[in-house]
Amino acid sequence: MAKSLYETLGVSESATPEEIKKAYRKLARKYHPDINKDPEAQEKFKEINAAYEVLSDEGKKAQYVQYGDQMFGGQNFHDFARGQSANIDIEELLRSMFGGGGRSSGFGGFGGFGGFGGQVDLDLQIKITIPFVVSILGGKHTINVNGSSFDVKIPAGIKSGETLRVKRKGKTYNGQVGDLLIKVEVANSEDYERKGDDLYKTVNIPLKTALFGGSVEIETPEKNVSLKVPKNTKNSQKFRLKGKGVVNRKTMLSGDLYLVANIILPDVDSMPADLVALCQEKL
Repeated sequence: MAKSLYETLGVSESATPEEIKKAYRKLARKYHPDINKDPEAQEKFKEINAAYEVLSDEGKKAQYVQYGDQMFGGQNFHDFARGQSANIDIEELLRSMFGGGGRSSGFGGFGGFGGFGGQVDLDLQIKITIPFVVSILGGKHTINVNGSSFDVKIPAGIKSGETLRVKRKGKTYNGQVGDLLIKVEVANSEDYERKGDDLYKTVNIPLKTALFGGSVEIETPEKNVSLKVPKNTKNSQKFRLKGKGVVNRKTMLSGDLYLVANIILPDVDSMPADLVALCQEKL
């Protein structure tokens, strides 16, 4: 049974309490954030303190000897610690796994694990970024976690900050499996702006079409459409495509797509001289 806390302190599983204490003091001095300014030092220091809190306490050490790295979902402690979400305090996480209380170490301490009777949090939290169009139409997103790869269904209409739960894809312990919690961020779009359940898109319309009417082909998230442009269309005029926006996940009703006209003016220098003269005279 793997026991990576010994590896964290660089001692063997048969190390004496004095050898464990000596190794801890040496590493703690080396990686203490007040001494070591390397950005990785603080996380390394936490790992060292965590290992010492367990291995220096006979009760906790006995529990760890019994269960080993199964306490960390079968991962070694380093990978477990580094695999947590950036906004999770590894100290708080492990306290929630093993219970609060207990003494702290002499170097600023880890805080203490307490007894092993506390509820083990087996849920795993990750973040993903999905393309804008996928957030509108829904689709699949491939996840790589714990050495396995699988597709997750992305529901249409999802917003940045929402969390998806995938059952039984979290950490494992004693035959139990937690869930995978996926916080979704939506990538920005160069073409669309989302306001609630409505979408806005700027579309280019030639001056001739704006003046005399016509139609232009427009790409929308679902398909290309032909937009009928009435004569005398003005710049920034909006055209509403009802129900072509974003589906509301609660009501299952769709918002609208607003197409905002951007009138493209011709290059005067490329126009025939007689047309330029006529425009100057009549406009």
